[in-house]
Amino acid sequence: MAADQNVLEAHLAANRERRMEDYTAFLSIPSISALPAHNADSQRAAEWLAGALRAAGLEHVSAERTGGNPIVYGDWLHAEADAPTVLVYGHYDVQPVDPLDLWESPPFQPIVKGNRLQARGASDDKGQVMIHVAALDALLATRGGAPVNLKYVVEGEEESSSVHLDGWLQANRERLAADLAVISDTGFFEGNRPAITVGLRGIAAYQLDVRGPGVDLHSGSYGGTVENPIYALAAILAQLKGPDGRVRVPGFYDDVRTLSETDRAAFAALPMDEDAYLAETGSPMLHGEPDFSTLERKGGRPTLEINGIWGGFQGDGSKTIIPAHAHAKLTCRLVVDQEPERTFNKVRDYILAIAPPTVRVELTYFGGGLPSLTPIEHPATRAAARAIEATFGVEPLYIREGGSIPVAASFEDILGLPVVLLGFTPPDDRAHSPNEYMNLDNYETGIRTVVRFFDELRDTPLR
Repeated sequence: MAADQNVLEAHLAANRERRMEDYTAFLSIPSISALPAHNADSQRAAEWLAGALRAAGLEHVSAERTGGNPIVYGDWLHAEADAPTVLVYGHYDVQPVDPLDLWESPPFQPIVKGNRLQARGASDDKGQVMIHVAALDALLATRGGAPVNLKYVVEGEEESSSVHLDGWLQANRERLAADLAVISDTGFFEGNRPAITVGLRGIAAYQLDVRGPGVDLHSGSYGGTVENPIYALAAILAQLKGPDGRVRVPGFYDDVRTLSETDRAAFAALPMDEDAYLAETGSPMLHGEPDFSTLERKGGRPTLEINGIWGGFQGDGSKTIIPAHAHAKLTCRLVVDQEPERTFNKVRDYILAIAPPTVRVELTYFGGGLPSLTPIEHPATRAAARAIEATFGVEPLYIREGGSIPVAASFEDILGLPVVLLGFTPPDDRAHSPNEYMNLDNYETGIRTVVRFFDELRDTPLR
């Protein structure tokens, strides 16, 4: 092991510059899946990644057609007899960059600032995909093979609800047979403390459209005689939650699994610095259900959030109109036992019930994903913990994250695979926000952790 490690370190040191060039080249492609104008960029990102995986040594690499952006697949299946097979997942698509004026540098022109590489996708999730590409390259270059069989699935629609992924998984179940799935799309705990995420919230996304008059009306001629859709929208939204942060939708909490005393003790044991967390948000104070701690609200309770709202005149100065329509984007984060479409139906029925008859209301469901919870005691989770301790020098914490990675539930439900969430981003990586970045120490050590994890899995009974 020591000799292998020395050779590995020499290889990584000799190839660091090339590794960074590849990383920044990948980040330079604006593969924003939510915006159709970037469909060609997404195709380009898929083809670039397929080339990088071939160069690293994967076989059977292809950028496979779906109804949307391609899914990149490749494998290496030459491990010793009885070695486990690991399915590695990531995504090459990224979030939109708005508001552009808050970026310190162009979002698709990567820049190194101290120990940070800043660009859209630097952490979520191109950076973590490149950790796996570099680990694969290092293993095959220094040992001529890997300790486990490997299958890679990298999609291009994670940031837009993974609309075509489940169908592709169903169609490729035999080809994707494995012993476990590894997802590197999570991060560390506060203070950049190494952590393994064992729980993820699910998601349901939708749009609320409120329509009044057929066209914008003069507010002097018609004000006071017809409903203003923006007022109606505001009234609807104001009734979704109470001042205490609880969702008022009837039945919203019926399917929520109650946090056990063990669950609450695990949350309480995490070294949470609420002052630092608050400072990170820039908000004047924290808010949420009063009977739960901040970490419980973040990882163990569902939400209903307004993500965007628009309608009427948006330009400088004044335009005296009653707008014809108003709109809002909403999402629910879901916890174990909640189902996305059933939750959406409850929200939809409530909104339709409280909407004033003076406007027309429509809700459009964009899709969702199930929550996921992995046992800490699973052998693969323990193997990941040993790998982190060996490379980062500390035992990892076990955390539940508030975000959603729907594919985790898909791997469990469709492929029957346990999931290990092995991510390396710092907790303040600004994913989905301006100035997203990756800590380069996390990145480099993450490469070594992935190699060590595969070594640990070689001798770990998984079933």
